Amino acid sequence: MAGKRELVVERPWLMVGCTLGEGPIYDPSSSLLHFVDISENKVFHVNTTNLEFSSEYFDETISCLALRSNAPGLACTTAQGFAVLTGNSRITYISKPISPEKAPFTRFNDGGCDSKGRFFAGTIYNQERGIPGQLYRYDPSTMIAEVVDEGPFTDSNGLGWSPDEKTFYLTDSLVNKIYAYDYHQGKIENRRVFVNALEKGFPKGTYCDGLCVDIEGGVWSARWGDSRIVRFTKEGDVDFQVLFPTVLNVTSCCFGGLNNDQMFVTTAHCGAVGGDASRQKQYPDSGHVFLVDLSGLFKGLKRHPFMG
Repeated sequence: MAGKRELVVERPWLMVGCTLGEGPIYDPSSSLLHFVDISENKVFHVNTTNLEFSSEYFDETISCLALRSNAPGLACTTAQGFAVLTGNSRITYISKPISPEKAPFTRFNDGGCDSKGRFFAGTIYNQERGIPGQLYRYDPSTMIAEVVDEGPFTDSNGLGWSPDEKTFYLTDSLVNKIYAYDYHQGKIENRRVFVNALEKGFPKGTYCDGLCVDIEGGVWSARWGDSRIVRFTKEGDVDFQVLFPTVLNVTSCCFGGLNNDQMFVTTAHCGAVGGDASRQKQYPDSGHVFLVDLSGLFKGLKRHPFMG
């Protein structure tokens, strides 16, 4: 990875102190940034022009968010299904596709929508119960949620599409891989390894996390435990990195701003999900939100809304 372009971001943009900040999504119609704290059952809403923010607390885990095209509020996955959030901490379920015998032992994690508003989201595995992570698709035209790849995955994570929507990406965090699929009208096939992070030289004990895609087809992958976001070209080669020296766990990222050339980055506390909380002294901004100015360098793809 020597010789790759780098940008260093030393200070947080918003000090919110999340335990497990995740799933940022930017709404260009309102200039609001939305993101979740999975561990604390919270959803944050930030006015990016003045940094005023509010948060909603839920009785259930909210794991990822999507904008909505035909209705107010946000779409989301909770631990157990697809739902919409209509304000005042209200959840209205669309589908709970995880079987009752598995539901106590797994949950949905990251997700996103294609250009037709189909909502894809993955689940995480439970080693003790032998429950694999799987990839689901909720199609609002049929109102059916179904498994489209049985994996088995460990921690189904960051996903997205190429600019021409012919390629779909899915992260399997604990094996440090990003997969690519052929994509056509909601169907995926021909799964193959797009990036094997260990083979690229990234350290053991650090992991691929959330991702976003730019207009050139570059895939930006957050690195849990590695204080950075890495841009992979559409060929899977590293050509740019953003370093966060005061953060250990970088969890996810999205493009936004007036020209879609600002990157919003979520992070997690060092003690999140069984981590070492004592490392927070070394990485004191873990859990805050960062802003990366990429103007003149990169622009992000539009994030598609949910059609339900």
